[in-house]
Amino acid sequence: MISALKALIDRTTMYRLVLYYLVALLAAAVLFGSLGILPYAPLALLYSAMILLAAAWISNEILAWFFGAVTNYESAVTTALILTLILQPPIAGDTGGTVLLSLIAVAAMTSKYVLSLGNKHIFNPAAFAVLFSALVLGTSATWWVGGNLALLPFVVLGGVVIVYKLRRFDLVFAFISVALLAVALTSLNPIGGVQATLLHSALFFLAFAMLTEPLTMPHTRLLRIAYGAFVGALFAPAAHLGSFYFSPETALLSGNLFSYLVSPKGRHALTLVGRRTLARGMYEFVFQSERPFSFLPGQYLEWTLGKVPFDSRGNRRFFTIASAPQDEYLRIGVRLYDAPSAFKRALGALHKGGTIYASSLGGDFTLPKDTRRKLAFIAGGIGVTPFASMARYCIESGESRDAVLLYASRAAEEVAYQDVFARAARQGLRTVYVLAGGNSLLPGAHAGMIDASLIKQEIPDYRERLFYLSGPPGMVSGMKHTLLDLGVSRRFIKTDYFPGLA
Repeated sequence: MISALKALIDRTTMYRLVLYYLVALLAAAVLFGSLGILPYAPLALLYSAMILLAAAWISNEILAWFFGAVTNYESAVTTALILTLILQPPIAGDTGGTVLLSLIAVAAMTSKYVLSLGNKHIFNPAAFAVLFSALVLGTSATWWVGGNLALLPFVVLGGVVIVYKLRRFDLVFAFISVALLAVALTSLNPIGGVQATLLHSALFFLAFAMLTEPLTMPHTRLLRIAYGAFVGALFAPAAHLGSFYFSPETALLSGNLFSYLVSPKGRHALTLVGRRTLARGMYEFVFQSERPFSFLPGQYLEWTLGKVPFDSRGNRRFFTIASAPQDEYLRIGVRLYDAPSAFKRALGALHKGGTIYASSLGGDFTLPKDTRRKLAFIAGGIGVTPFASMARYCIESGESRDAVLLYASRAAEEVAYQDVFARAARQGLRTVYVLAGGNSLLPGAHAGMIDASLIKQEIPDYRERLFYLSGPPGMVSGMKHTLLDLGVSRRFIKTDYFPGLA
């Protein structure tokens, strides 16, 4: 049951999972409102959601057209639902309340286009909108979704699913622990202050639904932890600068500014210059960037297509970069299944000269600075992409590494980047192919699966090596347990994961 749930979560894109989370919270609120557990009538909640969704959607489409930007309906819907859950709902048909909600939604969408640099917005749109509402419209957010005990289990359980999907427990833990510490240190009654923060504040909703927004948080581990701790320190009610006291939204917006200052800037428009077949069902797409682009081998980007037919998974995906930093072109390796998503169908149909947008560079799945460190790579399927980037980097730079790659595929026809790994052998990268369906078409390959006996056979000094695991979530998890059983320290195991794996 748990395995099936994990598989379902991994198949669902991060953006869609957040939408499900917000819709579930709204549905629970409507139910509790009808039972008198919440002080808001179901009709008022639904009316508020309708107005915010309509205003956000329409204004987002108009602004995207005006600025010539790529639009994403999920972003508008997500922002509208967040606003629904933190703003006081008006009585259905209340003209003043309707206009107020509409202006707040428009402010949120406007911030994405006006308060942006390099085609990437700096601030969380919902947080900016409620600050605008407080300063300009005279109406503050109540953050009611976090103030009711009946909703707390839904906020927390659904939020844990979000964080599991993102693998951002470090970020959320840093935020919550520092926030509670700050409350305890600044409260006259530390125990009471911590209790009130846990049970009757925006702590968990802010952490799960807003702090984790990929576009406004750093994408390397240490900076991500610093970001969470920074917002947590400002979250305490007593946190202030002179006469200015922080609120949940101003704490988050301050963190967004910190994230912008320490993260790669902007969104890159990339032009397709070619495509080549890597293996059966796998292709490499080659793009030219509009401006110089720096990254480390093994890092990933979020890729956005402008026009994707509507489906349940949206127009954004995260892909690891397959090229070397020295390359003229930016490359990604993609598996296209028999029944691909709308995004992958649109990507597969992209013509030479077509445009895709890339942003949110991140990831710690990178080579150690010490070139003498012994390495072991384990890859499954298209999860071999980061190792292709690392191999190309070594080839282009002439840098030698003592590395062994165990690369698992179902069949020889599905082995990608053989040419790259053959050339990388001169730089010290030895590749061992493992085929579940046999090895007749790939001389020297092992038949079967990567297991403990194969690791000991091909990497006898495995206890001396730093392991990198990349592939389907189930395979990565299984390999991690195998290595731990072999006595490999957790400190010597790195796993490749990025937001929105599906």
